[in-house]
Amino acid sequence: MYIKRNLEQAFLEASTYYPVLVLCGQRQVGKSTMLNAIKEKDRRYVTLDDITARRLAENDPELFFETYGTKLIIDEFQRVPSLLLEIKKIVDEKSLSGENNNGMFWLSGSQQFRMMKSISESLAGRVGIFPLSSFSQSELESINRPAFSPKIQDLKSKPPIKSLSSVHSAYEKIFKGGMPKLNTSRIPRERFFMDYINTYIERDIHDLEQVGKLNEFYSFLVFIAARTGQELKYDEIAKGVGISAPTAKSWVSILERSGIIFILHPYYQNITSRLVKTPKVYFLDTGLASYLCRWPNAETLENGAMSGAFFETFVISEIVKSYYNAGKDLNLYYYRDIDKKEIDLLVADADGVTPIEIKKAKNPSDAGRNFPVLKKLNVPLNPALILCMADELVPYSKDSWLCPISLI
Repeated sequence: MYIKRNLEQAFLEASTYYPVLVLCGQRQVGKSTMLNAIKEKDRRYVTLDDITARRLAENDPELFFETYGTKLIIDEFQRVPSLLLEIKKIVDEKSLSGENNNGMFWLSGSQQFRMMKSISESLAGRVGIFPLSSFSQSELESINRPAFSPKIQDLKSKPPIKSLSSVHSAYEKIFKGGMPKLNTSRIPRERFFMDYINTYIERDIHDLEQVGKLNEFYSFLVFIAARTGQELKYDEIAKGVGISAPTAKSWVSILERSGIIFILHPYYQNITSRLVKTPKVYFLDTGLASYLCRWPNAETLENGAMSGAFFETFVISEIVKSYYNAGKDLNLYYYRDIDKKEIDLLVADADGVTPIEIKKAKNPSDAGRNFPVLKKLNVPLNPALILCMADELVPYSKDSWLCPISLI
C-alpha cells in the first residue's frame, strides 16, 4: 500500500530545472518507495547496496552508466561517492552540447553525513537537495498541505486533521510515530524499532571514524531522546554518557545529518547580549524517541513526566515536516533570554515574526505571558498563536489566538 507523499510535487518540479536531485533522510522513511512511485516509465533504478552494481560503479564508472543509462535513480549512492565526479562529467557534457540535462539523475541515501561533503565538492550549482522524514499526520490522512503558515487567514482555510481532535488520539500518534512500515503493515512496534536501531547503528554508524564503541553511541542516542525539546548542552551530554564534549558534538552532528533529530536555533540579534544562544534538540519521529525512552504505551506517555516535552516535539516535528514536504527553507527559531523568559517557536518571514507557544491543555490559562518581551527586539510582530488541543481557532487575547494542533 503506497501512501502519497506531499513532497512529490515539489520534487518533480525541481526535476525540470536541476540535472541532479538528491533525496535524503533517515533510514526507512520511504525514499526509494517514493522515487519508484513517481518515476517515469523510462527511468531505471539501481541500488548500490547491490554488490555487483557497487563494484561496477567503483571500478568502471563509465561502464556503469553505459549499463544503467543516464535517466536513472541511484539508491544508497553515498556508498560510492566517487561516482559523483562521473555524474558531473555527464551532466556538463550534455549542457555543453546544448542538450537539455534536467532531471537526469535522482539520488537517494540515508547517510547524509557522508553525502553532503561529496555533493558540495562535486555538484555545486547542479543539484537540488530535498530532505524527507517519516509520514506527517496530513500525509497519513491524505491531505496535501503547504508549508506551515501561522497567518490566521491561512489557518482558517485548512481542513482539520481528524486524528488530532482529542488529546488521547494525539498521544496515540505521538507514541506510534510516522515510520512508513509501521503505518502500512502489521509489524509489531517493538519489533520494528528494535530492528531499526540495530540496522542504523550497525550499518550507518559502524564504519564512521567518529564513532568508536557502538554501545556508547546507543547510550548517547537514548540520552538525546530523553532530552527531546530541551536545550542542547554538550558538556551535559558528555558527562551523562561518559564521552568527551567534542565527541558529543560530533555525534549530535551525525544524528542531525542522518535525519534523526532537528536542531532549533535561538533567535538573537547582535544588538543585545541578553538572549540565550544555545540551540534546542527535537527528534523528528516521536515514535522512535518514545521507544528509546522505553515508554510502554501511549497512555503512560500522556500522563508521564515527559508528556509536555513529547507534545512539543510532535508539534515542532509536524511543522518541520511541512516545510520539508513543500521543498521550502525553514525560518523557525525559539526565544529565551537570561531572565529565563522563553517562547517555544518563532516563525520569521517578510511580514515580521510570529510568536508561538505550544500547550498540551485544551484551554490553557497561562499562555502568552512572555509574548510582550519580543517588543524590545524592534521587529514587526504578527498575531501570536497558542498551539494546543482547542476545538477551534478562536481569539485568546487582543493579539493572540488559540489554534488546534489539528490545523498545523
